Parts: sequence; C-alpha cells; structure tokens
Amino acid sequence: MPQSPHTRAAEYHNLAAHAHEAAAAAHQTGSLTAHELSRQAHEHSTRAFEAAKKAAEEGKKGSS
Repeated sequence: MPQSPHTRAAEYHNLAAHAHEAAAAAHQTGSLTAHELSRQAHEHSTRAFEAAKKAAEEGKKGSS
C-alpha cells in the first residue's frame, strides 16, 4: 500500500530528529562522524520539509 504524503513527511521528520540527536551526541564526544551525522540530519530535514509541502499542496487540491 503506498504511503500518504503526510506519512512520508512524518517519517522524514522522525529520521531528521534521530539524526540530530545522534549528531549532538557525536559532537559532545568529539567523534569524527559528527559532521556526517549533521549532514544527514540536514538532508532528512530538507526531505521532510519538501514532503510536508507536497502533502499540503495535495490537500489543497483535494479540498477545491
């Protein structure tokens, strides 16, 4: 069953939140992976924003 745009956006938000937490923990320990985790968190946040924007646009089309 295909995911709704809202579900996809929520999953990206969850992935971004997890990546931000992991990056914060890595920064505290001085890990070399902290930069990569931060990059992943940013990427997930961007995807979440785009998915949420698409869901909102589809919602407007459906209510018209």
